[in-house]
Amino acid sequence: MQDQDYTILSGMILSASGWRGIFARDNDEESFSPDITPDRKLFAAASAMVFSDYLNSLERNGDVLIARDSRPTGTAIACAMIRVFLAQGRSIRWLDVSAAPELMAYARSLEAAAGFVYISASHNPIGHNGLKFGLTDGGVLAGQEAAHLINELNKLIESSDCISKLESMLNNANTEALNEVLAKSSLNKYKEEALTAYGLFTREVISGHAESAKADEVFDLIRRGLNEYPLGVCADFNGSARSVSIDRDFIGGLGAGFKSINDKSGEIRHRIVPEGDSLNPCKDFLESCHKENPAFVLGYVPDCDGDRGNLVIWDQNEGAARPLEAQEVFALSCVAELAYLVWTKQLAYDNKGNALTKAALAVNDPTSLRIDRIARAFDVSVFRAEVGEANVVNLARKLREEGYMVRILGEGSNGGNITHPAAVRDPLNTVSAIIKLLSIRSRDNTKGLFEIWCDLCEQPETYRKDFTIADIIASLPAYKSTSVVSDDGLLKVSTADHAILKDRYQSIFIKSFEERKEDLRRKYGIVGWNVSAYNGIEERHGINSFGESGRGGLKIAFQNDEGRVIACLWMRGSGTEPVFRVMADTEGPDSRFERDLIEWQRRMITEADKMAH
Repeated sequence: MQDQDYTILSGMILSASGWRGIFARDNDEESFSPDITPDRKLFAAASAMVFSDYLNSLERNGDVLIARDSRPTGTAIACAMIRVFLAQGRSIRWLDVSAAPELMAYARSLEAAAGFVYISASHNPIGHNGLKFGLTDGGVLAGQEAAHLINELNKLIESSDCISKLESMLNNANTEALNEVLAKSSLNKYKEEALTAYGLFTREVISGHAESAKADEVFDLIRRGLNEYPLGVCADFNGSARSVSIDRDFIGGLGAGFKSINDKSGEIRHRIVPEGDSLNPCKDFLESCHKENPAFVLGYVPDCDGDRGNLVIWDQNEGAARPLEAQEVFALSCVAELAYLVWTKQLAYDNKGNALTKAALAVNDPTSLRIDRIARAFDVSVFRAEVGEANVVNLARKLREEGYMVRILGEGSNGGNITHPAAVRDPLNTVSAIIKLLSIRSRDNTKGLFEIWCDLCEQPETYRKDFTIADIIASLPAYKSTSVVSDDGLLKVSTADHAILKDRYQSIFIKSFEERKEDLRRKYGIVGWNVSAYNGIEERHGINSFGESGRGGLKIAFQNDEGRVIACLWMRGSGTEPVFRVMADTEGPDSRFERDLIEWQRRMITEADKMAH
């Protein structure tokens, strides 16, 4: 292989969560340029060839569905990939800008589909881009299959004739056929089909019923509730792919009011990741909407590909709008969907309050301990996987095979949720979960969702007939968690081998814990600890060597004198960004507890990183 070939993968991060890197031709990660570098064009071509070969190996001969988020480089990447697919005899359905859950619902609905390619870098900056691959099960490829694809890509790029082979396909592609593929997109042929499929599937997900008549009953009840207690929802689309999806019609069809800003695809006005300061424009917009119409109490902000969104609420106690933390959003969604299972009698109890249904939540390893408290109230089990949506989805599939009912799953540290049978996060499912909480109210001797939750978490006094969204949030167990996008949640480490880093950290932690033991007991009630490793869908407790977790997640859980876990420290190197993520999660409303632990965590990791050199 020539040295030049290495540049095709230079700066690219390849993981089960997606293949990402800077694609903009000027190499600026904040660039709005639509042009991509020659190396990235070859990367796109190589990726198409590998995926086509993979489909051939599975004897999947149908159409390849391709769509992109609203980043400017998406079209250039798509054109390179389409040229290769056509050269390999593949038929293409090009949707242009489409939300990721929309594309996946479309693939799921089509017998003619072989699989899909989604062009996106999720929440990374606008000059980045990347690829996700899937078949027709409604989600991205599982970890093992994604690893196989990465291996095949490396083999192709290492081959001596890689460059010439790729350039030949790009240069000799049938331009007329390419233009025909792009023209069908401009006529909205496949986009309209995708929107219809997505709308029908979202009805099924939210209602829990594939049968149209039963879904209608649920939606009629939601509309009845919103007629009695009006609700307005606003969105800051931030120029994302959701701006050209079903949001307006779907939420309006539920009977809620709807308003939006930054709703032209591609006009990205602020940082893409929907957390922290990125929620402030929506907060300001919600306040103006609420001033005009007090029914507007909920807002949401999606990321660029529209598979994730976080919330802003109107808090009547503060008399202002405020953003929710990602962990709060996921907790709220879990309360809504678990209460919905009780309301539909899919989750039932004996006269001692023990669940008669074997049910579970599947979450990622840095999801707050708050979820365990919520699950305990519903007598539901919690299982954790390593960070990565594919890991959580595959864990849920495994649990279902073992007889568990898994209605809701997700990555609590990032916000948003996945509601079965969906296999991808979707802000519509998050918003709809909150809408169900607010609209399916107690009536005719039947308890509504919020009252069910209040009873099961043993705070019936919290329930009142005219409750608000702020009342629901106030009823959640109190926890403080380090945000994954905060400065405190990110570290730069120079140690490439994270197993070595964690082994160094182990000796530092054990010594430091002994030194701090009395202080931790006196201040916070911590008397002991245990450690767990998370790799893929495997969760291992009580490991002997911290380095056993490798590049996966490592969590230290702290117990009080009753043996109950009241706090934890977590770490993992990102699979999609060149950063090392850390978190502290603490029980109770005192932010000083979380602050103390995260500063301690950062000092120990920094010391371990220096020792490794």
